[in-house]
Amino acid sequence: MNKKANLVEKEQVVIRFSGDSGDGMQLTGMQFSHTSALFGNDVSTFPDYPAEIRAPQGTVGGVSGFQLHFGSSEVNTPGDYADVLVAMNPAALKANLEWVKKGGTIIVNIDAFTDKNIARAGYESDPISENKRDYNIIEAPISVLTKECLDSLEMDQKSVMRTKNMFALGMVYWLFDRPLTYTEKFFEEKFYKVPLVVEANKRVLHAGYNFAETIEALPINYKVSPAKIQPGTYRNISGNTATAWGLIAAAEKSGLELFCGSYPITPATEILQELAARKDMGVKTFQAEDEIAGICSAIGASFAGDLACTTTSGPGLALKTEASGLAVITELPLVIVNVQRGGPSTGLPTKTEQSDLMQALHGRSGEAPLVVMAASTPSNCFDYAFHAAKIALEHMTPVILLTDGFLANGTEPWRLPKMEQLPEIKIPFADPNNSNYLPYLRDKETFVRKWAIPGTPGLEHRIGGLEKMDITGTVSYVPKNHELMTHQRETKINRVANFIPELELIGDADAKLLVIGWGGTYGHIFSAVKELRKEKKKIAFVHFNYLWPLPKNTIDLLSKYKQIVVCEINLGQLADHLKVNVPGFNCSKYNKMQGQPFTVEELKEKFNQLLKEL
Repeated sequence: MNKKANLVEKEQVVIRFSGDSGDGMQLTGMQFSHTSALFGNDVSTFPDYPAEIRAPQGTVGGVSGFQLHFGSSEVNTPGDYADVLVAMNPAALKANLEWVKKGGTIIVNIDAFTDKNIARAGYESDPISENKRDYNIIEAPISVLTKECLDSLEMDQKSVMRTKNMFALGMVYWLFDRPLTYTEKFFEEKFYKVPLVVEANKRVLHAGYNFAETIEALPINYKVSPAKIQPGTYRNISGNTATAWGLIAAAEKSGLELFCGSYPITPATEILQELAARKDMGVKTFQAEDEIAGICSAIGASFAGDLACTTTSGPGLALKTEASGLAVITELPLVIVNVQRGGPSTGLPTKTEQSDLMQALHGRSGEAPLVVMAASTPSNCFDYAFHAAKIALEHMTPVILLTDGFLANGTEPWRLPKMEQLPEIKIPFADPNNSNYLPYLRDKETFVRKWAIPGTPGLEHRIGGLEKMDITGTVSYVPKNHELMTHQRETKINRVANFIPELELIGDADAKLLVIGWGGTYGHIFSAVKELRKEKKKIAFVHFNYLWPLPKNTIDLLSKYKQIVVCEINLGQLADHLKVNVPGFNCSKYNKMQGQPFTVEELKEKFNQLLKEL
């Protein structure tokens, strides 16, 4: 029988690859997501890996996973529950079984399901026989067949076993009618210096594909057609890569060189790595000895006339606190990217969270206002990095851009913009022909001071951490001057609200319930609200990307709704921030602190509960 004749059309599918941290599940998932994106599907991914570099093999704590959601229609989240789970050992099955849909397909590497591994995963009996009623379990001898496939090649057993993830990938490629050509090209480009590795991975990939085609346990395979998307050039991009590219684009648009002074920290390190790889575009990077040196080098670069940035996560932002105050008082442009993770302290370094909002808003000594923004999807990390740089340069201020682990590591298709389509960046440079330069003379509309580049004749001036005299910039301890300068710095940041977009209402203007989110919660909340509106529920949604200053229509828009719920991956920091800054604001809170994003299902359940109470 030709099994290709049994193709079943599906609109959307969720797949989860899972195994030990050394099983290559991240690579496997990325290859499937890249193939699906190149095929034309809309894709959203969520890598989920342990904090330990090499956790104990075969334990639940060492499980590494990669979930992807792809479809022929719009995809906004990596999906709640998987249609297909690939489990390379019993621990992977135990860690992920609750996230598989009832009746879903589970492909297991049956060779790894030994009594020892079953016990190590915490099972008291065979988990496969226990779950056969609820799931379609495919017992594939992946390890044995991989060895047989490569028996004729002169490879050691360790190298042979490194390819077994490609056997699983080949099976899933057959199951969803994906081409093998993109992954074969990946092998050829990545391992071009080692032809044996290219040949081995190709063989195992085809072996997995052919195995899936011949076994009776997979009687059909599925087709997910390309999505209808806007014409253009696309690539699959992660939030960290998009952030780096947004900063590079802002440097090009502004005509400045980009400098990044940073210290590696999970999950922000890839931004520094991506920028370090772009010396061909004039990017300068400095891997500092610590977080303090990272931000201080960036402030020095800003003083010297560069577009300067520093990247970090929550613990690193805490260390950058004092220097960020220096950037505030000197009024120098600086982008501080904080890729949030679970805290406090070391906390959950590989898990996502939104608990640094209050730190970003208030985490400095003295009255030290600055602009706080947040990206909301992996791809729009590009847009908000670009606009963070634009605001920093045009308003002579530090800007904190908040992303999170979910956005940083997740990927989705991104339509490449054209440079001429990006907005202009107008830098308030001091006029070198002005013989009477006054460093703290402010623009009457924006309260922004002029930026004088050191070494320019006639623009010599003093700068530093001590309070400045209004207009002249000399050191001042005059009490009334300090109060005046404090108000002026505050006014300058408040007036940024005139240059940012207003809040957009999604849904029904006469909705009974208004849902509020910010940052990386966007996709899940949007999906939940969209599904409820299809069910004729009266519900609306607003999402904050600009957190300080707040958009100008915030008070007017929020005052129209009596029933409001704020959804956050923290204990309610935006809700508390809005209560302080929006007169009469009252809301319910829906919070999650598990190192994982919301699921659409749990959000719908909460919103339905609130609507029912109304």
